[in-house]
Amino acid sequence: MGFWLWRLFFAAFAEILLFHSFCSSEPAPNYSFLHQATSAPPLSYYDYIIIGGGTAGCPLAATLSHNSTVLLLERGGSPYGNPNITNLSSFGRALSDLSPSSPSQRFVSEDGVINARARVLGGGSCINAGFYTRASSRYVAGVGWDSRLVNESYRWAEKVVAFQPPMRQWQTAVRDGLLQTGVSPYNGFTYDHLIGTKVGGTIFDGEGRRHTAADLLEYANPKGITVMLHASVHKILFTTTGRKRPSAHGVIFRDASGNNHIAYLNDGEKNEVILSAGAIGSPQLLMLSGVGPMDHLKAHNITVVLDQPSVGQGMADNPMNAIYIPSPAPVEVSLIQVVGITSYGSYIEAASGENFAGGSTQRDFGIFSPRIGQFSTLPPKQRTPEALAKAIAAMEALDPIVFNGGFILEKVRGPLSQGHLNLINTNPNDNPSVTFNYFQHPQDLQRCVEGLRVIERVIQSRPMAPFRYDYLSLPILLNMTASSPINLLPHHANVSTSLEQYCKDTVMTIWHYHGGCQMGRVVDSDYRVTGIDALRVIDGSTFRDSPGTNPQATVMMLGRYMGVKILKERFGN
Repeated sequence: MGFWLWRLFFAAFAEILLFHSFCSSEPAPNYSFLHQATSAPPLSYYDYIIIGGGTAGCPLAATLSHNSTVLLLERGGSPYGNPNITNLSSFGRALSDLSPSSPSQRFVSEDGVINARARVLGGGSCINAGFYTRASSRYVAGVGWDSRLVNESYRWAEKVVAFQPPMRQWQTAVRDGLLQTGVSPYNGFTYDHLIGTKVGGTIFDGEGRRHTAADLLEYANPKGITVMLHASVHKILFTTTGRKRPSAHGVIFRDASGNNHIAYLNDGEKNEVILSAGAIGSPQLLMLSGVGPMDHLKAHNITVVLDQPSVGQGMADNPMNAIYIPSPAPVEVSLIQVVGITSYGSYIEAASGENFAGGSTQRDFGIFSPRIGQFSTLPPKQRTPEALAKAIAAMEALDPIVFNGGFILEKVRGPLSQGHLNLINTNPNDNPSVTFNYFQHPQDLQRCVEGLRVIERVIQSRPMAPFRYDYLSLPILLNMTASSPINLLPHHANVSTSLEQYCKDTVMTIWHYHGGCQMGRVVDSDYRVTGIDALRVIDGSTFRDSPGTNPQATVMMLGRYMGVKILKERFGN
């Protein structure tokens, strides 16, 4: 089989769910409080101004709206009516859309790994693979959260967005293979994080429709909330008048027409600006507003409000590595459903798809598509329109049978390796420079190797026998996967001889990056920015480790959890 075939096996990962049937996009809910930022007044006042209508910002705003006035500013548009977001059949298309209006904004870390950040109401829950699972009780205790309120907050979100997925042949075989290889006990279907093998939740319902954090706005008090779309916040405003230290008192945001608007906090000591712009956006906007490392801010001619060297530090992304298994037997289309939670810090998950081109008039291979210039083995000058057209034609000419199969992947817990974020310029709409330092810590690399060994045993297990070709040995599967253009790193020949090298060469993101405004370094245990009044950060940028196997449930929970706590602080019990 040729080089392009190997590329295509892995290119199909981001387009893994193309049904033959068509799921209609979900109609927009009747949110009377959704507005385009172009309709915003030049000057407005609120009790709370939340920057970022993402996975944490939506539940936070919905909760605070019941006893206060809330302005929620989202730089992207609405997810409703967009089939590339709503339909499970279209997973991957939003990630490969590089247009300015895309709900996904692509970036490439300094490590050479292709990544994405959300740009849409609902945040990452609009573009991810949909797996829903809680953090462990140990994680909750380590952060210092109130476990009772945590569980109440999880259930609050789950009533709207979480579902039990169907279990069909591929996912069942992976589940049984994990159990046969010793990833036990079997914990059945559960949202809880438990050692062993389980079936987790999903935010896709039984009809293949995605339910996002934006759906949690149905809990909001319409009279207490205003949501502005395409509202790009350029700066948090601070005052020092009559104060010993800076206090946030408003924001400047820009609408789609380029007009500036100012929103101020109402008078009152309990009113706050809250950053929920995510692990990229929150540290970036703090720096742009003058809160960050002094020398770095001065280098960009930014007036320093507070010298805070830890802003942008502790950036981490859980490395993900996978093996593709072509299958002689038909497999269902599935995203992450089964997970093996090992005791040594590696999480094993799986996804599959039959005829990834299923019924589509145009094959689109998501973030690994040559349509978005994924020629990791070609020098930039050779990535011409002609080369692109040739690559697309080669892919479209392939026999659909090559797309029949699935992936088994492993994700490293933590991770222990950390990096940093720096500004490139002062435009909040541009990506900053991000370095994650994948596998810098030797324990991360060891966990990857151990996870791959589990995957190898699963592939060779009896339940997986119908889904593998006898002539495709493990070394062939490893080298096949490694030859694909999955990142911009140099690849080594015959990586099957070293799982350590395989981990390094084939590292990808599973979009679980976090840090930059870590608790204990930038914010305190109540998520207040240290050294500044009336400013909090409530999102995944505060995490030191990624919670559970997949973080979105915990980020939603955090928004609700902190909303309840803030209201209790404001009004008492």
